[in-house]
Amino acid sequence: MTICQFSLAAEPLHPAVLSRPLAHLAAGAFVSFEGWVRNHNAGKTVLALEYEVYTTLALKEGERIVATAIERFDLLGAIAYHRYGTLQLGDIAVWVGTTAAHRRQAFAGTAYIIDEIKCRLPIWKKEYYAGAPATWVYCREHRH
Repeated sequence: MTICQFSLAAEPLHPAVLSRPLAHLAAGAFVSFEGWVRNHNAGKTVLALEYEVYTTLALKEGERIVATAIERFDLLGAIAYHRYGTLQLGDIAVWVGTTAAHRRQAFAGTAYIIDEIKCRLPIWKKEYYAGAPATWVYCREHRH
């Protein structure tokens, strides 16, 4: 049975728990990605982040992204989570895990999912800085 899941979470993410459903006897590879809250951006010291999300649309589009990755890269399963609310330095903001028969499929599927999440989901990020006002930053990455 193929696992296909996208979720939003207000609470901290625990990768060991999130990856369990992806265990599959036909899998030769498991790849995961963790996006962490870092302490800097654009030359400023970041103290914390806040994510706001348009929940209904984000869930629908997130599921579509994960399902497309499963089909396009022949994945055995894929799960992705994105946090919302206030996050502290070092927190996991986004987690993606995939399994496939071969590593190239799992790596490609994971990269596709995180890239599409950053590009397509209605999620907005506010950064809190040391010595400067908090600012909403544009979260979508442009492909070159």
